[in-house]
This record gives sequence, structure tokens and C-alpha cells, in this order.
Amino acid sequence: MAVKIRLARHGAKKRPFYRIVVADVESPRDGRYLENVGTYNPLVEPAEVTLKKERIKYWLGQGAIPTDTVRSLLKKEGYFASTA
Repeated sequence: MAVKIRLARHGAKKRPFYRIVVADVESPRDGRYLENVGTYNPLVEPAEVTLKKERIKYWLGQGAIPTDTVRSLLKKEGYFASTA
């Protein structure tokens, strides 16, 4: 089973709020997920990100692949070293 760490959109129309979730690759964006590992609120300045650090490290260790957006959020929080 391939697993990704990605965003699931919640909130009202034009008022997005995202959950950072670990989900099977084949499940829909806002559908079934394995675990909720954080939240992302882009509407406040600066954008608010909350993470469950131990669970994210666990899933990355198990081979979960973050999407590009989640990778950039994790990089800002210090999970990945900047490599060019």
C-alpha cells in the first residue's frame, strides 16, 4: 500500500482550512485517511501550521511520501534540510 502525506480541504467556500493527513494514494482528496497529523490555516497572517511531530517522523520512517505542498510546509518547520 503506497501512502502519502497530503492536504485534505475543509472549511467553507472561499475560506479554506486544511488537515494534514496520511492517506492511501488511491483514496480521494477529502475521503478516507489513515491518520490526521496536523492542520494548515492559510487565511491568517502568518499562515498557521500545527503538526504532530512524532507521528510525522513515524510515517516518514515507514516510507510515506509528502506531496510538494506538504513538503514545503514541513521544510519551513525544519523537517527537511534545504538541498538544491
